[in-house]
Amino acid sequence: MKNRTFFLKPFCIFLFLSGIIAPLLAQQNTTLTLDSCYKYAEINYPLVKQKGLIEKSTQLTLSNISKGYFPQISIGGQATYQSDVTQIQLNGTLPPQFNIEFPTIEKDQYKIYGEIVQPLTDIANIRTSQLVTKANQHIEEQKIEVEMHKVRERINQIFFGIKLLDEQLILNDLLQKDIQTGIDKMKKWVDNGIAMKTNVSQLEAELIKVQQYQIEITAARQTYFSILSQFIGIPVDDQINLNFDDPGTNWVPDNQGSQRPEIMLFDYQKQAIGYQNTYLKIKTMPRFSLFLQSGYGRPALNMLNPDFDFYYIGGIRLQWNLAAFYSFNKEKKWIQIQKNTIDIQKELFDFNTNMQLIQQQNEVVKYQKMIENDQKIIKLRKSIKENAQFQLNEGTISGTDYLNYINAEERAKQDLILHKMQLIIAIYQYNSILGK
Repeated sequence: MKNRTFFLKPFCIFLFLSGIIAPLLAQQNTTLTLDSCYKYAEINYPLVKQKGLIEKSTQLTLSNISKGYFPQISIGGQATYQSDVTQIQLNGTLPPQFNIEFPTIEKDQYKIYGEIVQPLTDIANIRTSQLVTKANQHIEEQKIEVEMHKVRERINQIFFGIKLLDEQLILNDLLQKDIQTGIDKMKKWVDNGIAMKTNVSQLEAELIKVQQYQIEITAARQTYFSILSQFIGIPVDDQINLNFDDPGTNWVPDNQGSQRPEIMLFDYQKQAIGYQNTYLKIKTMPRFSLFLQSGYGRPALNMLNPDFDFYYIGGIRLQWNLAAFYSFNKEKKWIQIQKNTIDIQKELFDFNTNMQLIQQQNEVVKYQKMIENDQKIIKLRKSIKENAQFQLNEGTISGTDYLNYINAEERAKQDLILHKMQLIIAIYQYNSILGK
């Protein structure tokens, strides 16, 4: 019974995952949204893998810094020879009955020792080092976000480039049908002796030209899909349906502040520089620590003992590097210069961003007005074409004239589709400049 359960569990898990994954795969094979392209790119783009390395590196650094709370253990030793040693000479100063001999200290001396030091005032230094490490992690990760924002802009260009080509293919197909309708009607007039065969040839030549343009559009579309597949890391064919949120022609720009990743990067950089001020103050403060030293040597602590002996000494130690005050003011000014530099960079970025937003907003307004005019032109061109089609049936105009009317309406339709797509691209570009 246990063996049967052992084999049934993986089988049930497989069925469960199949029930979840299969529909997702089926959906991916038919529909691909712009948001999903962003998510796939964030997983597939090689630079994203660096985030894991940054996090691991930060954890290792923080672990090493935290060791600063632990006692510092060191081992040392020395062997020396000195030209002179301390001697006590009492010859002639004491009565003869006092036979006192003082030991002679050897000029060659030896010592090996171990020392344990427990810092007492390094807590602020360690804490600041940890904050600097985390700030550097945020900076490196935010740099990746800046690059990923550029990737999303590139995906927008590819994605909407495909959508624009799709619309052009639809219009191309409609144009071929209109020309073919004209060819069929013109052939009947030729058979009846009403029209010349050259009119049919002109329409057929135009049809071939339109078909060639269709080949160019199809090839460009396949290239765009191949590039998109490389960005998102999953196979995408030219039969997939691309979906996105259409903002509409009546879209109004959002006046919210910029959410670009560069803004956060500037903040992290200023934060890291701010910690340098803390470091600077810590360098000028006295440092206290407890220590315990124990060793073996000759002489030991008793300088009058000429033999090797063990010893130990412990207490509290003060260290104060007064030389840090020499460069304190200059280093402080240098840190302030770094802060001012970042402020200028941020100000310049905001200036350029606002200029881009103004330009992009004008682009949106331009395409909105052009779409209104395109719709009016299409109505007029359609009316003219229908009238020309009636005249063609009556034999009062040539196939060339009819073709010109068809092309005029087709150009108006293409202009409308092009301007609608350009409006959508301008809107998405506006949002991209804002960091949305």
